[in-house]
Amino acid sequence: MIRENLETVEKCVKDSCIRAGRRPDEVTLIAVSKTKPVSSLREAYDAGVRDFGENKVQELLDKMPELPSDIRWHMIGHLQRNKVKYIVGKVALIHSVDSLRLAEEISREAVKKKTSTDILIEVNVAGEDSKYGVTVEEAPLLVEKIAALPAVRIRGLMTIAPFTEEPEQNRPYFHKLKQLSVDIEHKNIDNVNMVFLSMGMTGDYSVAIEEGATCVRVGTGIFGERCGIKL
Repeated sequence: MIRENLETVEKCVKDSCIRAGRRPDEVTLIAVSKTKPVSSLREAYDAGVRDFGENKVQELLDKMPELPSDIRWHMIGHLQRNKVKYIVGKVALIHSVDSLRLAEEISREAVKKKTSTDILIEVNVAGEDSKYGVTVEEAPLLVEKIAALPAVRIRGLMTIAPFTEEPEQNRPYFHKLKQLSVDIEHKNIDNVNMVFLSMGMTGDYSVAIEEGATCVRVGTGIFGERCGIKL
């Protein structure tokens, strides 16, 4: 089932890119594997997936040794400062940096481990109280402050759009994040490169791609639902 689901998602990604006049290789499909057993991840891996996204540090650490070493792990959930030390140097990208204090902790750990860490700034574009992330207005200043830290590289922005049955309702939020990334890129800040735009999930990734997403985070579309929760 996972292989068939993946083929469907990949075709949808390709079709969305074509509609937007983009190349399919501009978009990275991240399989959101939170709550999924290692056997399901292995099935997705065998079907060609190399980018997996996890929400919880402990779950990521438990799965990592059970799976091939060429997997690129993405930390996409809220990250607590006391958990930073466990994932710095192990994940390809941290999508959910939403404060200077968190970035400072990542920087300290990266310096200690003599590595560098790629991060995205999480922006709460829709202004939902239930979501983490800085406001659109706060983002540029936060980017400038974090850019001055050693061993941390800002590689773009991330947002989690509102849950909706109608994907078109999220188009303005995706458009706004894309515009924000362009505005920040134009500032030519050292150590800032707006390469990644992580936005769009199972219900709305086609719209996100049309608005410029370079990373889409798809769980349910690939693995199916679990415990009635859409990922």
